[in-house]
Amino acid sequence: MAASYRKSRMKEVSFCRLISIGVFGVVLFLLLVRTNTFIALTRRYSFESDDESFVLNLNYTLSSDTSLKLPKQNELSILLEKRNQMPPRNLDLYPKLVKNHIVIVLYVHNRPQYLRVAVDSLSRVVGISETLLIISHDGYFEEMNKIVESIKFCQVKQIFAPYSPHVFPNSFPGVSPNDCKEKDDPVKKKCDGTPDQYGNHRSPKIVSLKHHWWWMMNMVWDGLKETSHHSGHILFIEEDHFIFPNAYRNLQLLVELKPKKCPQCYAANLAPSDVKSRGEGWESLIAERMGNVGYSFNRTVWRMIHRKAREFCSFDEYNWDITMWATVYPSFGSPVYSLRGPRTSSVHFGKCGLHQGQGEKAACIDNGVFNFGVEEIDRVPNLKSDWEVRVLKHQAGYQAGFRGWGGWGDVRDRQLCLEFAKMHLASEAGNV
Repeated sequence: MAASYRKSRMKEVSFCRLISIGVFGVVLFLLLVRTNTFIALTRRYSFESDDESFVLNLNYTLSSDTSLKLPKQNELSILLEKRNQMPPRNLDLYPKLVKNHIVIVLYVHNRPQYLRVAVDSLSRVVGISETLLIISHDGYFEEMNKIVESIKFCQVKQIFAPYSPHVFPNSFPGVSPNDCKEKDDPVKKKCDGTPDQYGNHRSPKIVSLKHHWWWMMNMVWDGLKETSHHSGHILFIEEDHFIFPNAYRNLQLLVELKPKKCPQCYAANLAPSDVKSRGEGWESLIAERMGNVGYSFNRTVWRMIHRKAREFCSFDEYNWDITMWATVYPSFGSPVYSLRGPRTSSVHFGKCGLHQGQGEKAACIDNGVFNFGVEEIDRVPNLKSDWEVRVLKHQAGYQAGFRGWGGWGDVRDRQLCLEFAKMHLASEAGNV
């Protein structure tokens, strides 16, 4: 009887110990998860001295609600998101990137006749094999994809916007069956949508411009393992930008000179802000308002932009660049200058706007023929480190106070824009 009692008691004690060990393990696991999450987030923002204030002073709440309210994905959207995780191509040809390389991001839509010209110009850029070229697609178009797959002159990483309106033919952010059109009254028509300041409802092919740019920026700076810890400059170009052979070497020199020659400059540009200008031809560097052709900046500037997500996402303007000029840059508190040379290293050559599309009845016809001559001076670095810097002040262009051209009034677009701003912060916290 006593032996039976001792056996029963020993079983109870063993069971209690097992429960205690289990509880202790769960508590320890939760503590480690919370600690590692904090460490991961801290490391993410450890490149500059203002990291802590960046996390604490965002204009929208990221830390208290990491759940994302993104549209329900279809099969293509899921497939594209998986493709974004694939490693760069041509690693067998270019296994290592040169130290302090400047990443190049080429964002494209559906203008293959332009992309061929841009890719051909990039193939002739001196130093292109030293760096990583990221191609960001606004949706998926087979002809565009084939052109990119043919690139053999450097490492190439493709990313596809999985929430592009072009990926959703029958639902938001594409065209939903019950969407309001043009100047419909939502109450009378019983349709979905919020009109812009001019009374017009959203057009998916129009809003895709701003969505893609914002998604791409968040993806490149915070969502890709290839660039998430890149603290140097990243160059952004578009499919209708012709890049001169000396562009990369010139940009390297501008980035090197910027802290000394123009500490107040936020960026370095390959081309003047006036897209029709080929440069002044002076023997000096120029500091002027940041342009939208061949612009580059570092992670510090990206954080400043990211802080202004609410301003960017709520401004009623479908163009990303006008949004930046009219509301984001002015909020920095000082002129947003960009350093460039006196002669352009990149040219905007496109005639067909992104919103005009391909394959439509009223599509813009342009065969992409480009005959701008490349002179010998454009083949070699043509900047000198001992040049002074001329600052161009009070330039014409979009300024603070401009109300915007509209096209960005739907609350669904504004909310999706904000979701893009926090999606990588949320995913990192959730995946630790």
